[in-house]
Amino acid sequence: MPRKKYKDQEQVLTHFIRTRLTKKAFDRLDKISKESDCHTVGEVARKLLSTEKITLFYRDVTLDRFMEELALVRKELKAIGININQLTKGYHIASKKQQPTNYIMAEVVKLYRQVDGKTEDLLHIINQLAQKWLQE
Repeated sequence: MPRKKYKDQEQVLTHFIRTRLTKKAFDRLDKISKESDCHTVGEVARKLLSTEKITLFYRDVTLDRFMEELALVRKELKAIGININQLTKGYHIASKKQQPTNYIMAEVVKLYRQVDGKTEDLLHIINQLAQKWLQE
């Protein structure tokens, strides 16, 4: 497959530079490439040489606990939603067959109460995140 042709010839990388680095300097560039929008060490070096902007990303490990809790609540809400969908399908089948549907409705009410509890959990987590985010 041929190389993509650039309309703007200024973007084409035509000159090759080869250099050697110490382990320490290479590790610094490698660390920057892993924490930034650059995909390779060469891209980091090119951006540094051409004084282009490098966007660094970092992760706040103190938020890991909140993210785990949010993922757990999401999983539980998804399971409750699946159960509600199954009960709704059962309700429609039972109503077509003229069978009693009171039991199904009672189960749906229980599940919606669980959703209410999970919503309270979400609001609590969001409140904690807001307090952490706004503390300065």
